[in-house]
Amino acid sequence: MKVENFLQGWLRHRLVLHELVELIDNQHVNFKPWDKALSMGTLAVHTASATDMFVKAVKNGVFAPPRTKNEFQTMDEVRDIIFQLTEVTKEDLLSLTDDQLEKELNFNNYIGKGSLWISMAKDHEIHHKGQLFTYARMVGVDNLPFFVKKLETQ
Repeated sequence: MKVENFLQGWLRHRLVLHELVELIDNQHVNFKPWDKALSMGTLAVHTASATDMFVKAVKNGVFAPPRTKNEFQTMDEVRDIIFQLTEVTKEDLLSLTDDQLEKELNFNNYIGKGSLWISMAKDHEIHHKGQLFTYARMVGVDNLPFFVKKLETQ
């Protein structure tokens, strides 16, 4: 039940990320608001792949870098990556056990239980989704989605 509750809360945010990237034209995939910023496409992929990394760490008991590479040329490809990662992350979340949620993991000398890391994954995703909202405004997207989505089961 813990994972199911988390999954529902996370999806309320992830599905907004889906809506947001649908609004961004291919011509803006490389947009950066400043020279050292992540590009629009890179930030969007990072947002989804980092969550996948955190969940896989809890599942496997050890952190490993995200497997997703920034191999895209268009926002269409970015969307495909995000949508695929959403499905994989959902499956991985649903496979987590209470023992995995209780097991402590070390990430950059910060030790916490699996439940902490999946919570931090959601917080990290919300942070970057907010940045993407700003990027989208900067490239002229006027009608942004609400920051959370009501799920059909709610």
